[in-house]
Amino acid sequence: MKVALLHYWLTNIRGGEKVFIELCEMFPEADIFTHIITPEIKNTYFPDRKIYTSFINKLPFAEKLYKNYMPLMFKAARTFDLTGYDLIISSESGPIKGINKPERARHICYCHSPMRYVWDMFDDYYQAASLHKKCAMKLFKNYLRKQDLLSAKSVDDFIVNSNFVKERVKRIYKRDAHVIYPPTDVEFFQQSAEITQNDYYLLAGQLVQYKKTNIALEAFKRNGKKLIIAGTGEELNSLKARASQNITFTGRVSDEKLRELYANAQALIFPGIEDFGIVPLEAQATGTPVIAYAGGGALETVIDGETGIFFNEQTPESLNSAIDKFEEIKASFDLGKIKSLTKNFSKQVFKKEFQNFLNK
Repeated sequence: MKVALLHYWLTNIRGGEKVFIELCEMFPEADIFTHIITPEIKNTYFPDRKIYTSFINKLPFAEKLYKNYMPLMFKAARTFDLTGYDLIISSESGPIKGINKPERARHICYCHSPMRYVWDMFDDYYQAASLHKKCAMKLFKNYLRKQDLLSAKSVDDFIVNSNFVKERVKRIYKRDAHVIYPPTDVEFFQQSAEITQNDYYLLAGQLVQYKKTNIALEAFKRNGKKLIIAGTGEELNSLKARASQNITFTGRVSDEKLRELYANAQALIFPGIEDFGIVPLEAQATGTPVIAYAGGGALETVIDGETGIFFNEQTPESLNSAIDKFEEIKASFDLGKIKSLTKNFSKQVFKKEFQNFLNK
């Protein structure tokens, strides 16, 4: 088969890009199509691959302003020449799946989520946006929704990363989907060193509004316990300005340092709603339990009372109640068991289940 792999943009390496890298390993001869790729990502991850970009890649300041060109990306995706390809796999949570599909080709879309910023989480993104972005969001909301629905028609089969997203695909696209959990590098995180301290809680990931870091910040300002926040993002400076002395920020850290932070924390704090959420699995792979909001993908990766504890309201009060409960029962958590349960989310399992789907 001649295979094409599509990803919306390759400007950084986050959860969606890690899935795409695994797909590229599964299909080492496949060509890559994307709206934009930075030279650093190309040279680091895809040095010997044939890569095709859309006209978005040539627009002014595209490496930084690519999201501003979102309304043009649906048209740009239709300019890709996929003639002669037998299998097309798109890694998608933006406008790349709306291709002109050759008649004899099969298009499988691994959907991280329908576009959250125009569907379920529009209000969250809108509240966090600047004034000119608010105007653009209002102006293009209906257009982007219409184009997203049209783009789904080119897909023969949907694969999704969680049952949470499966419901979203069913509701928005009126399509059924098959769940294959995304790959987590559990082996790397399971190799954490012996615990040297255990006096802090950890929050890790991108610091943006919808992840609700502000809830954790306020909760720990009230309870006075030690909290380390690892990561960076648009909310970093405002969070720092409001933090109390018991809350510290590390900024961006290496994978090795993050593994150490996970392993030595009392628990990971996870207050947002994620489509899947790899961070809780990374923490559990080191043996660290998770205190998570009972929503989204966390309901599929955290076992209440065995690998973590849920809280039911996205408020500082609800989070602090869960922390109090955790401290009462934390001695009962089996760190070895927490580690072992993450094996079902490994890279090997992802590749095997994806290949089984293709074989069917």
